[in-house]
Amino acid sequence: MSNNVGFLRKDATFVPGVRSPTVRRRELGALLRKLRAEKGLTVEQAAERLLFSMSKLSRMETGHGIATPRDIRDLCDLYGVADETERERLLQLAREGKQQGWWQDYDLPYSTYVGLEEEAASIKIYDSAVVPGLLQTAEYARALHEASMPKYDASKRILTRYDPPTLHAILDEAVIRRAVGGRAVMQAQLARVMEAAEMSNVTIQVIPYEAGAHPALDSVFTILEFASTAPDVVYIEGLIGYIYLEQPRDSSRYNQVFDRLSAVALSPERSIAFLAEAVKQHKISKSITNKTA
Repeated sequence: MSNNVGFLRKDATFVPGVRSPTVRRRELGALLRKLRAEKGLTVEQAAERLLFSMSKLSRMETGHGIATPRDIRDLCDLYGVADETERERLLQLAREGKQQGWWQDYDLPYSTYVGLEEEAASIKIYDSAVVPGLLQTAEYARALHEASMPKYDASKRILTRYDPPTLHAILDEAVIRRAVGGRAVMQAQLARVMEAAEMSNVTIQVIPYEAGAHPALDSVFTILEFASTAPDVVYIEGLIGYIYLEQPRDSSRYNQVFDRLSAVALSPERSIAFLAEAVKQHKISKSITNKTA
């Protein structure tokens, strides 16, 4: 599950300017797709002229395939890219797209998400079930995944590193009330969320039960936005697996939903007060449990 990807980072990887190969491939793919469209060619036509398979070119354009320097040179010739600076830019993206990301050592089933999150300039999360991974304490994450996940050192450096992304997390009240790992773990976890909310690049909001129905009752999603030309990505996780939506209409739709959720949620200031009251409730519940044990 991607909810604890914030923990799976090695100390040696936190270097300013590190560029995600996952994002580089998507950035390259978006540029290649744009060049082909400007030339008026379909994927089938372009692939046929270059003796590529359609699947190979399609994978390169969606950022799922590796492009070699020869591939880039051939595509530039076909699309009429004569400017050496632009050709070198495409070649550099292809080279960076072949690099090894730190997360690939772990053989994670959601490695694509980690690669996207690593370089996102803005992260918007709505969750109705659990605290998002970037805000989880080690104990909370362990309570969620101890049976199936290896134990890695906890780290939240993505939010405190050089040039961090902005994080706007909207949580349903159920996330606050569910005692994952027990009352003590939840006290520490909610304290961690409140601590993160004090950072200038983090915004936390809570949707209380009394808000009633809202447009994402049956959904959990993350919107990843990039400073580069790589397309925005909407990441959806559920029992059916991991879904990545990259069409502009999808990111626009989910951003509209996110804005509506933000409007019905408590303000950031009231959300922190709400969290503080929830911490007290978990303490009271723990005390009652201890007395009756």
